[in-house]
Amino acid sequence: MTGALPAGAETLRDALARAYRDNPTLAAQRAAQRANDENVPIALANGRPSVTAQGGFTDNFRRTGNSFTTPERQLSGQIGVTVPLYQGGRVRNGVLAAETRVEAGQANLRGVEATTFTDVVSAYNNVIRDEAIVGLNTQNVRVLETNLRASRDRFEVGDLTRTDVAQSEARLSLARAQLQSAQATLISSRENYVRLVGTPPGVLEPPPALPQLPTSPDSAVNVALQDNPNLIAARRVRDATDYDIRVARASRRPQVNATVGQNYFDYLGSLGRGSALGLGSVQNGSATSAGLSVSLPIFQGGRPGALVRQAQELRGQAIEQATASERQVIASARSAYAVWRSSLEVIASAEAAVNANKLSLEGVRAENSVGTRTVLDILNAEQELLNSQVTLVSARRDAYVAGFALLAAMGHAEAEDLGLDGGALYDPTIHYATVRGRWNDFDDGPRAQPVASSTAASPAQTAVVTRPLDPLLESNVDRTPALTTGVDTPRP
Repeated sequence: MTGALPAGAETLRDALARAYRDNPTLAAQRAAQRANDENVPIALANGRPSVTAQGGFTDNFRRTGNSFTTPERQLSGQIGVTVPLYQGGRVRNGVLAAETRVEAGQANLRGVEATTFTDVVSAYNNVIRDEAIVGLNTQNVRVLETNLRASRDRFEVGDLTRTDVAQSEARLSLARAQLQSAQATLISSRENYVRLVGTPPGVLEPPPALPQLPTSPDSAVNVALQDNPNLIAARRVRDATDYDIRVARASRRPQVNATVGQNYFDYLGSLGRGSALGLGSVQNGSATSAGLSVSLPIFQGGRPGALVRQAQELRGQAIEQATASERQVIASARSAYAVWRSSLEVIASAEAAVNANKLSLEGVRAENSVGTRTVLDILNAEQELLNSQVTLVSARRDAYVAGFALLAAMGHAEAEDLGLDGGALYDPTIHYATVRGRWNDFDDGPRAQPVASSTAASPAQTAVVTRPLDPLLESNVDRTPALTTGVDTPRP
């Protein structure tokens, strides 16, 4: 019988929520997107007024005898405001390119989120699968130990040969090696779970049923072509390169700026000192200026043409990358659908095989008790049962992971789709809206702080399994003394 799971058992939703808050890959991508947001105010700054100030002090400590017009000391200051009026389209298209890349980054963040969740779902189900496989192999070792003891007992009474005992010993040794391998795999799966989720796995509950999945690969592809975040990101990057070409072309166009300036000078009473020219000389003054400046590029050594050609080739690259992303999405959706459907068929076949192998093993043992089956037949039947049980738990894992991967390919495996608990979801548009209109040169924002926690203090994972086996996986065949010791075997 299968015991109830502990009250503190962990669910898949718990694991996903914890990874959503604490996964370093996802946290790093959010930081990268916040950095990407800043490209818009950087582009906007190119079209905003700029203010510059200069100041200086000069001491002419050595002058010739007739330098009456050169002051001994001079203090000067200047402040100017430059307002860009026309930049050839560079600013406007640069802003549009940056905004488009922000949209691409937001879609890419969605893609990283879906990939992270897919990895967590895979790790969660890997732990459940490997715990079951360890349990099955442990059960198999116990059964083979019983078989070996029975074989030795029957050898002692002359019922079996030394060959029968050797076969039992060999199969037990192989089973113990398989158990060691399964335990190592379980430890690896648990450590991978810690890497993704940030905490060791407890007793994991069976994952909940997946939402309604598509009925055909074509319907899955149709949804994926519309909603897959990686494909959306690739298309937005492709769109941004069109604005990059316009920015490059703007380098051949004139630029018009309006300028306003205020100058101040003060000779500190040193102009013409010691001479008649100093009497009545103007020792300080100021001037205000305003005007327009026009810059018309005539020849720049071929640089504008190279910039345009470069931008056009980069757009060609982005177009091909969008096509490659589309192909990848189509292939991922179709393959995930195929694996999911195939795994469902494997589950049905494996369940039938497990039930049949249980009956077969029981029959072989009964036939062995009357002398019509050998010990090797029993060992082979035990191995066939184990193989079908391992196939079943692996198929269950494969079906669930493939189904979730299918949802991810369709763009429906993100936090908003999964309804995660634990607070408000991260919204990348909030940061973008905050920084887009900032003008302050000294607004540095908050210092970067770690989000994800270290797992250095987490204990090393073990292969200890407390989860009870599924009733279908238990080998509850008849192992009464009459069948295992051969007491009812007819004597020759």
